[in-house]
Amino acid sequence: MMPSHYERIGGAEKVRALVHRFYQLMDELPESHGIRKMHPPSLQGSEDKLFKFLSGWMGGPQLFVQEYGHPMLRQRHLPFPIGNEERDQWLMCMKMALQDMVEDAALRDELTASLIKVADHMRNRSA
Repeated sequence: MMPSHYERIGGAEKVRALVHRFYQLMDELPESHGIRKMHPPSLQGSEDKLFKFLSGWMGGPQLFVQEYGHPMLRQRHLPFPIGNEERDQWLMCMKMALQDMVEDAALRDELTASLIKVADHMRNRSA
């Protein structure tokens, strides 16, 4: 049986490092201002939730489901206007974080392809 993305990335410690880098980039890059302003001043809660979600999404412990129930990602994101620009900003930060934190190029490519689908699904406005 093939190892999960969670196992291939290196488990909880590596997922947490990826998420931390993602939010660090979102907080620092002027090009991500649009999505940064959708978040509270402190990114700690967002970071914790994304870590828990990605842990389960990558095939590890279902931490998000255990604490919050089914992710219902699109429904949870409906209060935020997400169009192509917001999707692209999110993906830019995530691709950069993957590049910085994941050494395995094949794993990076697999995660990127899947995350593009998730990000596309989060769009709730046409622009």
